[in-house]
Amino acid sequence: MHRLWLQALAVSLAFGLTGCGYNTIQSQDEQVKASWSEVVNQYQRRADLVPNLVNTVKGYASHEREVLTQVTEARARVGAIQASPALLNDPAAFARFQAAQGQLTGSLSRLLAVSENYPQLKADASFRDLQAQLEGTENRIAIARNRYIQGVQGYNVTVRSFPSNLTAMAFGYKEKPNFTVTNEGDIAKPPQVEFGIASPKATGSTK
Repeated sequence: MHRLWLQALAVSLAFGLTGCGYNTIQSQDEQVKASWSEVVNQYQRRADLVPNLVNTVKGYASHEREVLTQVTEARARVGAIQASPALLNDPAAFARFQAAQGQLTGSLSRLLAVSENYPQLKADASFRDLQAQLEGTENRIAIARNRYIQGVQGYNVTVRSFPSNLTAMAFGYKEKPNFTVTNEGDIAKPPQVEFGIASPKATGSTK
């Protein structure tokens, strides 16, 4: 009899948790964590390209020290941040992460802009390969960020809405920080990131 009562209590509790949004919060929280892992993976992929890119540019434009230093320092700041899932519960730490990644993005853009002044560098096979890898990585970063943005938006709505907000409070689930976007309508659009890699037609000689 006691066992039957415990089973009935467990079933009632399960239905109660489902009705108050507990399962939804759990599912959305896991989706956010998975999306975050992909964001971190893609950012790491980009960071891993930086040393070779800097060394290649240095071989042709060693006097561009300021730009090269900016990229190296920006990568170091990114590497100093522990981008664990715990960061998602710390808005200040998340803001530092986003700022550091933004600085690296800006410094890489300046480095690639400088490369336009060096025809031999642009013609270097290693540089062109790194440039193509970087372009692909930036596209993957954009996709991963958009998925994370959408996941956090859904999760945050759940933890703010009644009655699931009561469940969130009871179990310690709080809103998660999100990436800022200039135009939220762009979230649903496929990203287009280009670094000026010339097409075969553009590189061909004209007579």
